[in-house]
Amino acid sequence: MTISVSTPTWALDASLPPLMIANLSHLGLIKIVGEQGRTFIHGQVTTDIVSLAKDQWRWGAHCDPKGKMIASFRTFAIDDALFMLMPRDTVAIDLPQLQKYAVFSKATLTNASDELVLLGVAGDEAKAFVEARFGAITLELTVTEQGTIIKDAERYILALTPETAADIAASVESVFDASAWQAIEILAGYPNLAASHANQYVPQMCNLQAVNGISFNKGCYMGQETVARMKYRGGNKRALYILQGHTSLTVDLETALEIAMEDGFRRGGQIIEFVQRGNQVLLTAVLANDTESDAKLRFAEDEQSSLSILPLPYSLED
Repeated sequence: MTISVSTPTWALDASLPPLMIANLSHLGLIKIVGEQGRTFIHGQVTTDIVSLAKDQWRWGAHCDPKGKMIASFRTFAIDDALFMLMPRDTVAIDLPQLQKYAVFSKATLTNASDELVLLGVAGDEAKAFVEARFGAITLELTVTEQGTIIKDAERYILALTPETAADIAASVESVFDASAWQAIEILAGYPNLAASHANQYVPQMCNLQAVNGISFNKGCYMGQETVARMKYRGGNKRALYILQGHTSLTVDLETALEIAMEDGFRRGGQIIEFVQRGNQVLLTAVLANDTESDAKLRFAEDEQSSLSILPLPYSLED
């Protein structure tokens, strides 16, 4: 289903409008069904799937045997089906990796990205808007006939039937493009890993432990030894940071970052997710985890650019 979208007009450093609805077309879904579906995924990912309640959702990561993330995701269940929500391009590379091992289990995995329409709702009026259509939303996850509501603090992800999504889109003045939601996720310090960054980072390098995306008590899973060693023996030297600034470049995920040192600028990290509006840019990036909060960064190809570090909304301490 196609929803007409508008480009956000507010500045990246400005407050959201009272009601912001975004078409999350950049996200996709993997669907897992079958009597061994949950136990199979439980043995593949960093988060505890077996204990996931029907009114819960969680962050998690799927790693390769070396403990490097293939994908980061939110997971939740609708009736007997388990879903993994992640960037749409990442579905295309993660699903075949999971299917390769699922042949030994009574589990069926499919790309369900086109089965449901994903909308994000945020702003001061978000709660009233969602509850006017779906009733009181007090749980992390609420499943209704019209769709599923993921509550994340004071914002919501709606996984809807096409008919319900069309009704909602028709009832509001504007539905914004995915960048409106990505800016919110970036400011939340969330680890949305694109396909181009697969097999590069251990989960702690993208702060998965800080958003409850790693269980250190669940037992074995793919890459578990590396992830556990990072926690109990140390050795992780990188973390996810939030950066904001300006540039004359058109930024992409491969745009190089530099950090100011005593003897000049040096290569400083890699962009994980970004939003750009004109010369303003907001992004998450993996940097050295001893980077000072007042560090000065820029884009390598734009010496006049400037990036500063914003505070994370969570702690990285164990």
